[in-house]
Amino acid sequence: MSSFGRRVDRFERSVIAILMAAMTVTSFTQVIARYVFNTGWLGALDFARILFAWLILFGMAYGAKIGSHLAVDTVVRALPKHVFKAFAIFGALCGVVYAAIFFWADWLQFIGIDAKGGAFPYWLRTFETGIGLTEIRYPDWAQEMFDLPARVHRWIAYLILPLGLFLFGFRCLQALIEIVQGKREMITTAIETTELMDQRSDPDHESYAAAQEHASEAPHWYDDNNSKDRR
Repeated sequence: MSSFGRRVDRFERSVIAILMAAMTVTSFTQVIARYVFNTGWLGALDFARILFAWLILFGMAYGAKIGSHLAVDTVVRALPKHVFKAFAIFGALCGVVYAAIFFWADWLQFIGIDAKGGAFPYWLRTFETGIGLTEIRYPDWAQEMFDLPARVHRWIAYLILPLGLFLFGFRCLQALIEIVQGKREMITTAIETTELMDQRSDPDHESYAAAQEHASEAPHWYDDNNSKDRR
């Protein structure tokens, strides 16, 4: 991985950890304040929603990086190896194109498609207008010290739209290069159903022992009924 890729990787993991911690602290303190002290922060719910949106879009990019997006690849894996690789390249390329379209769709006009807009132009418009969020406000001391308006700027909350799509496109492009180089099979490498079945049928895996223990603890009437059904 390049130095730029490592920096992006550290940045994503750090932001995801901060977002999860902030969501936990905000929700916990709001519950305590409301049910113990009969008070609370008016914008806590909106703030938690914004944090959750940031977490989803950051997670979308990080999921593409580690290959944790779900995939149904039974048919594709049955194809010849070179055809399978072509489909894998096509899938990663679709992710790059998807991110590029939603980031800034005006570039489609160069290939004859009448489209415009996207996350970046929308965010830029909120930045230029300077409109604020409805419920989330700057503290009074920050308003006085930095001459800020009462409401937090909307462009701060919406910054994740272009940033998240850029990171997702970067991770899809990174996966595309790795697939072409033979370092990776697909952009989606975690197939939960297949992995779960393999683990439960593998005597060396801990889930196999757990499944056997669960079966041994089943009530006797369950085995009797099963035996009757078999008869």
